[in-house]
Amino acid sequence: MRKLLGIATIAAMVVLGLFALWLAPADAEQGDAQRLMYVHVPAAWLAYLAFFVTAVCSVLWLWPRTRATTWDLLAGASAEVGVLFTALTLALGSLWGRPIWGTWWEWDARLTTTAVLFFLYLGYLALRRLGGTADQRAKRSAIAALFAFVDVPIVHFSVTWWETLHQDATVFNPELDVQIRGSMAFTLVWSVVAFTLVYGALVRARLDLAELEEDLEERELALAIAERTGSGRTAEAVVTG
Repeated sequence: MRKLLGIATIAAMVVLGLFALWLAPADAEQGDAQRLMYVHVPAAWLAYLAFFVTAVCSVLWLWPRTRATTWDLLAGASAEVGVLFTALTLALGSLWGRPIWGTWWEWDARLTTTAVLFFLYLGYLALRRLGGTADQRAKRSAIAALFAFVDVPIVHFSVTWWETLHQDATVFNPELDVQIRGSMAFTLVWSVVAFTLVYGALVRARLDLAELEEDLEERELALAIAERTGSGRTAEAVVTG
């Protein structure tokens, strides 16, 4: 399954590269700068998706009937990938803004709320690194994740609620009036599909690593307890697995 996901991700990104760089035409007004949209838009979508998954997993951990370590680990893994894509969104937005707006940065509502989102989840990841038991870490992280997620709809609807330099949504606007057609529309949709596969592959890899780290922490804790109680055979069993 993991190998299949990896192959599908690579194939999808190759197709995206062909369309984004060569087959899709340049925009009539923005020229080739518009091609950044094929990475900028899916990066923003993936940030939303990643933080949504983190919020859902946090709720599942907080709910006693569904509480499981896997939900906490998946929440953290998805948040890490989400922070990566949020940073990519901000960087590409800056690169796009320079030729279109004439500046690298403006304190525009969309840009500012996205920057706030980035720092909120950086704080969430820092919170996960603080000391305490696994349950203490998971509880405080879950609460922080739900608090941080409040900014996601604010980011998305900022161009509707306030007058901003940022253009309105190309597809998911209030009128549901799609502003893109033909090969450009196909490339944009394909970019979302391709980057969603990238998200899946990255989260799967990070979750595997998190599970290994969790297992290592449990072994180290068991070893420390065994050594403290003077149980040499128990300690030896813990080390050998």
